[in-house]
Amino acid sequence: MLAPTPYFADRGCHVRIYEEARALIALGHEVRIVTYHLGRDMEGIPTDRIPTVPWYKKLAAGPSWHKPYLDILLFFTAFATARRFRPHVIHAHLHEGAFLGLFLKKLLRLPLLFDCQGSLTREMIDHGFIREGSLLFRFFRLLEGVINRGADFIVTSSRAGAADLAGPWKVPADRVRGIIDGVDTAAFRPFPRQVGRELLGLPAGAQIVVFLGVLNRYQGIDLLLEVAAIMHRRGTAPHFLVMGFPEERYRARAEELGVRHLMTFTGRIDYDKAPHCLSAGDIAVSPKISLTEANGKLFNYMACGLPTVVFDNPINREIMGDTGIYARQGDPEDFALRIEQLLQDPGRRGELSRLVREKAERDHSWRARGEELAGIYRQLKESV
Repeated sequence: MLAPTPYFADRGCHVRIYEEARALIALGHEVRIVTYHLGRDMEGIPTDRIPTVPWYKKLAAGPSWHKPYLDILLFFTAFATARRFRPHVIHAHLHEGAFLGLFLKKLLRLPLLFDCQGSLTREMIDHGFIREGSLLFRFFRLLEGVINRGADFIVTSSRAGAADLAGPWKVPADRVRGIIDGVDTAAFRPFPRQVGRELLGLPAGAQIVVFLGVLNRYQGIDLLLEVAAIMHRRGTAPHFLVMGFPEERYRARAEELGVRHLMTFTGRIDYDKAPHCLSAGDIAVSPKISLTEANGKLFNYMACGLPTVVFDNPINREIMGDTGIYARQGDPEDFALRIEQLLQDPGRRGELSRLVREKAERDHSWRARGEELAGIYRQLKESV
């Protein structure tokens, strides 16, 4: 597995890499991850890293002009690892990984599976890295097309992403499949609410709305602060538990909006502590505005039995179905209203808590995702 990212750093993309590898190993496959120098090794999964680059310390998601030379180091590290490990398949995460994989598959004569978690150019626009229609946009759009067409098979983290590849990008439909994220329902389950509240020092007796994920604009954190301000003005505000990083800018923004007293920012939460922390909440939220990336945090919310408010879009509908509470896309007023209605209805919360947990157990196990990947591996191996 090629992972051009500081794996493992307790965020959604890394959870997919980790859980896929773990599911495949449980099914009898040998997996080796090749990644950046940053991050931490996860027990039971062999991991090779590029040489240390002392001045690069970015753990947060998003593009960086440092990435090209990090990816050159990743290419040579991956090539050396492959010569020793002798894999049957290259499983490349993200567009950068797939770009390196195009060269490795030629050198090693191996099939390339591209694990696509959203559009490269759309993500760069969402992060404010490039402007739509600019020269850089056109360059990366061209590169994205080359990568999409060069992979032997593409799995996407949403069925909407698969439809986008088979539609506008014109990737043959028989080379694309949507394999959405999953959840380990043995690890992520409801824990006593008071345990998490005491662990995090949350105000006694308050209704708690939780968020867990990377903190940036396209995850909707700016909108979430607007929602808190709207509810504060109405006198309906709960306490918001915001778990993730980088949080400094949002602490300052909450102060500006006059809602800092309603917010607990924890910074990064270790993956193994996340179930206890999530269980501190009465409901969960994900105001993510990206329409191309998956929304993996929802699986963890569901497994912990949290009624969840999200924006109404195909990706969220695919994951939550009838168990979600949906607000108009990008509308903070409507999002605030949905939170208010849910907090005022304990009976509805209790019913949704049961339904989301049942759906997580029934529809979203990582073992099933691993078996699907294993089938694609066999298909690729036979085609060489």
